[in-house]
Amino acid sequence: MRRLLFLIRKEIQELRRNPRMFPVLFIAPVIQLGILGYAATTDVRNVPVVVADGDRSPASRELVGRFEASRYFSVIDVVSTTSGVDQDLMRGRAWLVLAIPPGYGRMTEAGTPVGLQVLADGSDSNSTTVALAYASTLIAEKAAELAVARSPARIAPIGSIEARIRVWFNPELSSRHFMVPGVLALLLMVITTVLGAMAIVREKELGTLEQLNVTPLRRWELTVGKLLPFGIIGMIDVLLVVAVAALWFEIPLRGSLPLLLGLSMIYLVCTLSLGLFVSTVSQTQQQAMMTAVFFFMMPMLYLSGFIFPIENMPAVIQPFTYLIPLRYYLVIVRGIFLKGVGLEAFWKDALMMTACGVAVLSLATMRSRKTLR
Repeated sequence: MRRLLFLIRKEIQELRRNPRMFPVLFIAPVIQLGILGYAATTDVRNVPVVVADGDRSPASRELVGRFEASRYFSVIDVVSTTSGVDQDLMRGRAWLVLAIPPGYGRMTEAGTPVGLQVLADGSDSNSTTVALAYASTLIAEKAAELAVARSPARIAPIGSIEARIRVWFNPELSSRHFMVPGVLALLLMVITTVLGAMAIVREKELGTLEQLNVTPLRRWELTVGKLLPFGIIGMIDVLLVVAVAALWFEIPLRGSLPLLLGLSMIYLVCTLSLGLFVSTVSQTQQQAMMTAVFFFMMPMLYLSGFIFPIENMPAVIQPFTYLIPLRYYLVIVRGIFLKGVGLEAFWKDALMMTACGVAVLSLATMRSRKTLR
């Protein structure tokens, strides 16, 4: 333990001698969470809409007013015909065009079916799909009101179905509640993997690895001494990011904070061990950085479910996602934050993440030799 403590103190002193590292380690995660917390969202707001009102009746103006009053839409222009609206879509000035046919008001009063045409820019398919869903809901609400108004008893016609929807865990369906806990996992992966990757490579470049090799340090002591200081830094980052998520973004932390911290420590073992493994197969810090980013962090980002749902991936790719610790930590951190569940709900994920950490740490320890080759 005495040898181990000396090695830990050496790592901390090296960090202290490089004051530029402290903003990177402690301030940068908070700034990145602030930026990504606002930018990483799948919500669609203020969709630009051009309305081609061919009726110009009180009924059509009332429908246009519904779009103007909605926070999801922004009516940028109201024209009389659809001629020229294709240019608004081509230039990106509008995402949607709502075409109201002549006689719309008369037909709605008479109960005659009327069709409203909605043109959409499909270049951004995800955002357009969400915007079309919003528009369909708004038009359906108007249709339901007309159906009730035509009923003598002022009730919905017989045979209609009323959907009573209740959303759990995220009633407002805010994507920020889903994304911010994921950003926590992503930031921890990036910071600790890079730090772990630089651990041995820095010693190689400075020529101090030879001095460590002739000391009585055992292989496991060298590994623990290199990773433990960065693990402490990672836990401090966890506390900082959780505080920003809960206090600034108002993401509810419904679960147990000690449980989150405990499982975060296991996750840090995975990411730090991965960085240490990269350092054992790299000769320079530049090579270690490129290897960590392109061969490990980018595939983990794509295959973890952070961006793309795992269920939507091809069946041949899905088995590879079980090798990624980020996949399990995303389930854990979102479950603790949003659902308030305990270990009984995701013990399998915790067990798989622990197995990944033990496997990668063992591999990195076996790869780290007390020889120069």
